Amino acid sequence: MATALKTEKLRDMTVAELRHQEDQLADQIFRLRFQVAASQVENPARLHLLRKDLARVKTILREKSK
Repeated sequence: MATALKTEKLRDMTVAELRHQEDQLADQIFRLRFQVAASQVENPARLHLLRKDLARVKTILREKSK
């Protein structure tokens, strides 16, 4: 997932789908952090994109919970 998630796409997802997406992104960030530390990653800027995507998902989840 090299491109950032679009907010419109996230808003169309259900809460269950968003929670699944949140888990996937958190796992990807966890794995990528180890790769960055070991200097084995091709694109270290991807970590920044994943963190922004995770924040987007969490924001939409919070909006839907209200």
